[in-house]
Formats: sequence, structure tokens, C-alpha cells
Amino acid sequence: MNLLKKILGLVWMILGPAAIVFLIIEAAKKISAKPTQDVYLPWIIIITVFTPIAIGMVIFGWYAWKGEYDLSSKVD
Repeated sequence: MNLLKKILGLVWMILGPAAIVFLIIEAAKKISAKPTQDVYLPWIIIITVFTPIAIGMVIFGWYAWKGEYDLSSKVD
């Protein structure tokens, strides 16, 4: 189970930045196709809201990768 947590931690650390890059690429495609306020304003809001979530995913993944969530490392 601890190995699974470490592997999933690595997955979270990769998914956070990948999601931000994907959102920026998609926003650039949509904005370049129709550059109006009705298009770019929602994308700016989506990217602004999702960036802290993605940073949290990376932090969560880092702690999982380092073994902070391992059951055997807890001291009572």
C-alpha cells in the first residue's frame, strides 16, 4: 500500500502542472479562434481558480512521494 501511495504521489505531481499547461493551451486555441470578452474572460477565471488547486495537487503528491502518509511512519 505504501508503494501505491508513492506511485500515486508521483502521478499527482505530474498531473498538476500538466493540467495547467493543458488549460493554457486550450484557452489559447479558443481565444485565438474568437477573441472577444465572452471567450477570454471565462478562461482567465478558470485558469485563475484552477492554478491553486493544481499547486495543492503537487504539494499533496510531494508529501505522498516522501512517505508522509505511510501508516508505518506514524509514532504514537
